[in-house]
Formats: sequence, C-alpha cells, structure tokens
Amino acid sequence: MSLTRADLESSRLHQMISQSGLGMQLLSESQLQESIRVTLKVHKPNTDVWLFAYGSLIWNPAFNFTERRVGTVYGWHRRFCLRALVGRGTPEHPGLVLGLDSGGSCRGVVYRIPAADMESELLLLWRREMVIGSYIPRWVKVVDGTEEVMAIAFIINRHHPDYAGKMSFETTVNTLATAKGELGSSAEYLMQTVKGLETVGIEDKQLLRLHSSVLEQQNNG
Repeated sequence: MSLTRADLESSRLHQMISQSGLGMQLLSESQLQESIRVTLKVHKPNTDVWLFAYGSLIWNPAFNFTERRVGTVYGWHRRFCLRALVGRGTPEHPGLVLGLDSGGSCRGVVYRIPAADMESELLLLWRREMVIGSYIPRWVKVVDGTEEVMAIAFIINRHHPDYAGKMSFETTVNTLATAKGELGSSAEYLMQTVKGLETVGIEDKQLLRLHSSVLEQQNNG
C-alpha cells in the first residue's frame, strides 16, 4: 500500500511513527509550518511553486498540481540512502528508501503547484517528507531541455541518524529484497519507482540493476 492524501490530511504517518515506540524525534505541525515559511522566504509571493520529485512522489504524488515535466538536477543523484524503521521496514529489519545525495545528476519530475493551493499542498508534502527531519528542503535548478526552473527538492539529511551512508551493492540488494513494514516492502517501493520512471521515459541504470538483482534474490529465495 501507499500513503494517500487522506492519510496525510489526517497526519497518519505522524501517528504511525509516534506509536512505533521508537522514540523518534517528530516535527510538530508548528515546526513543519515554520520550515515551510523559511523555505519560501526566497520565493516570490503569490506565484506558483515548483517541486522536484525523484522517488515515490513520481508514482504517488498525492498532492494537487497543474503541470509536470521531466527535468534534470545537477550536483545530486538518486540513491537508496535512508533507512526505514517504519513504513518500509521495522526496527529489527530496517528497509531503505530513496534520498537525493550529493554528486552526479538526477533525472526526475518537476511539478508546478499553483499559488492558490500552495499552503495546503506544501503542508501535505512536509507532513510526508519532513516528519522526522530526515530530509532538508532545498531549492535546486531543474533543466528540462528548453527552460530552467527553481524547484524545492527534499535532499537527504546526512546528519540524521537514519542516513545509511555508503552501503555496498550487495547489502542494498539484500535489504530491499527482504525488508517489509506497515506501508509495504522496500522491494515494492523500488519496483514502483522503476515503473514510475519508465512511465515518464526515464531510465535509471542503477535502479534497473537493483531491480534485476532484487527480483533474482527473491526468486531464488
């Protein structure tokens, strides 16, 4: 399963983490609102905002937008670098989800969120991506071939305790192939991401290699 808009409107993810008993530090609604306010300080008031997606926001956005394009960000790359102790894994067997880590480049989807809906839609996004502070909202330049736009992207927080650092390919495959949580398996997350990328014409060779190896391990297991 995946998080729905209703889940985010009811703060289900916040509740799920707070009830896990892990004692994870959660950002309050006021802290999320303040983070949004700080992020938008450099944004021109009453104008649409762009959001860059590289993982689950491609295949399960759950927010309202008026336009989407495929674009590239330079200086950052998509990587399974965030441990998931709930959602896609458990404390005993953490899963992995994607982050945008430094170096390289990343092709993804950039969404236009209308100014009239910005307050409600960004709050849903912050409840989803910023609830435990594992990401840092940052403005990045997205190049779509004909135009450049500045967009908000959720960059991995390398100082967060769940940052996975540099994991070997074999460890990453084993984790993705075996970890499961309340929202489903890490393997499902990988496969949905590969499918979502393919839908918009993006081929991520590293994710395809992981996809093939995870399926092979599962089939042989």
